[in-house]
Amino acid sequence: MLFLMNDVVLNLNGLKMTPKITNRRFRDLPFNAVSRLGQELYAESPLLHHRRPERAKRLGLLIMAKAPAINAALFVAPHFGCNPEEVTMRYVNVDFEIMARLAKRQDAGEMDKIWTDRQVWKRLAA
Repeated sequence: MLFLMNDVVLNLNGLKMTPKITNRRFRDLPFNAVSRLGQELYAESPLLHHRRPERAKRLGLLIMAKAPAINAALFVAPHFGCNPEEVTMRYVNVDFEIMARLAKRQDAGEMDKIWTDRQVWKRLAA
């Protein structure tokens, strides 16, 4: 299963969620706590999806586990070490064909932040 974290397509296949002992605690964890975790991670490391892809994968897996319709997240920190409240976030469901196209471009080394933005996040649309 694919998950878009900012401008990187992460392959979440084969990742395990949580040990069986913690399943009850995870089930009770609200989605806003997962969002807060994302904000904290990105406040600490604004390029988490590039520099710590395994952490980004675990975050993506948590997001999908709590909200299965979501397959893309955008976390934007204004600067390294900012307050977690300053990290903006956005979640979307990316169409399968667009996600496949993104993964193919990434595999070919042609991933472009501007193209990704226009296809998914639409922040730069004039």
